[in-house]
Amino acid sequence: MAISLSKGQKVDLTKSNPGLKNIVVGLGWDVNKYDGGNDFDLDSSVFLLDASGKCASEQDFIFFNNLVGAGGAVEHTGDNLTGAGDGDDEQVKIDLSSVPANIEKITFTITIHEAESRNQNFGQVSNSFVRIFNPESNEELIRYDLGEDFSIETAVVVGELYRHSGEWKFNAIGSGYQGGLASLVRDFGLNV
Repeated sequence: MAISLSKGQKVDLTKSNPGLKNIVVGLGWDVNKYDGGNDFDLDSSVFLLDASGKCASEQDFIFFNNLVGAGGAVEHTGDNLTGAGDGDDEQVKIDLSSVPANIEKITFTITIHEAESRNQNFGQVSNSFVRIFNPESNEELIRYDLGEDFSIETAVVVGELYRHSGEWKFNAIGSGYQGGLASLVRDFGLNV
């Protein structure tokens, strides 16, 4: 049975699931009724962070134009341009045992593509979630529903996997940003 998290809550992933090696992180969302004349395209991105909380190189930024990182240990399955339908809109496959030792955190974000020029924000998005499941059993291990706490933000850090005493844990962050993906990229130590 999945552990349902609240904002700011941290939970163990590998200690309570001994032998867990491969996981899939599913991210999903719905767009509210909207008639602004532009398509609404949300994107998930992953930042592989070192001990300083920064990406060591552009290869540590996983998104629709760079689908694989960490020597193949982290793989984004591709961009969903519409967000239509139920379930996960985008997924990231992770082999926890192969993540290089210098990567301390794996941070998951959702951004709105061209949000500023399209006059879009997360106030127009609902039912956002992140979940982690075991691909071998399809058992959902962790779920975090972000709620409707956002209004003018164009990017959200939804959560992060991080190492602690040799185990992987998950932190439900749910922190909104203005400035979209460019703002996140700069904050994680890369040049736009």
